[in-house]
Parts: sequence; structure tokens; C-alpha cells
Amino acid sequence: MQRSKQQALAFLLGAVLVGGVLGFSAERVLGREHSQRSWAQRTALYDDLELSPAQREAMDSVMDERNRRVDSLLRPIKPQIDSIRANSRTQFYTIFTPEQRAKFETRVREDSLRRAEGHKSREQKRK
Repeated sequence: MQRSKQQALAFLLGAVLVGGVLGFSAERVLGREHSQRSWAQRTALYDDLELSPAQREAMDSVMDERNRRVDSLLRPIKPQIDSIRANSRTQFYTIFTPEQRAKFETRVREDSLRRAEGHKSREQKRK
């Protein structure tokens, strides 16, 4: 009896860890070029290389095309990644206290809003 409980707990912990790693990795892959941070990193790179305005525009074009191509490759699997993320959250909720769950849900909402704002900002920059 004790062994089966340990196995179940180990499985749950492993699933949570794998879900967390996958969610983090997917966010890095899917969200990296969409974040405010990437524009700051891009600007810092340009400044460090002392690129001219023409060079910056050319680099932006190359990077934007790269991002579009990566997005098109990831688009078919995004629903699977979202499903994994949702499953992980469901497992998290079984671990959290009600207060922890509320805090976590607030963070998720804030992250979603930040990503949406970053998306709007990128769209405006493209126009």
C-alpha cells in the first residue's frame, strides 16, 4: 500500500516537473520573439554593434521573417502545447492551497495581459 502511494506521488511530481519544463520551454520558444524583452535585447544588440539606421532596418526585416517562419512551424503544434500547459495547471491546482491557487491564477492573468500588450505593440510597430 505504501509503495503504491509513493509511486503515485512520484508520478504526479514527475508529471508536474515535466509539465513545468515543457511549459517554460514552449513559452521561451513561442513567446520569446513576442516579448517586450526581445525588443530590448534587439536594441541592445544594435547599440552594441553600433548599427546604422539602415542596418537596423535590414536586421529587423531578417529577424521578423525568421520569427514568422518559426511561428508558422510551431502553429500546428501550439494546440498540443496549450493542452500540456492546461493539464499541468490542473495538476498544480491539486497541489496548491486555495490562497496559492488564487495567487497563481492572478499571475497567469497578468502574464496573458502582458503578452497581449506586447502583441499589440508589435503590430503597431509593423504598421
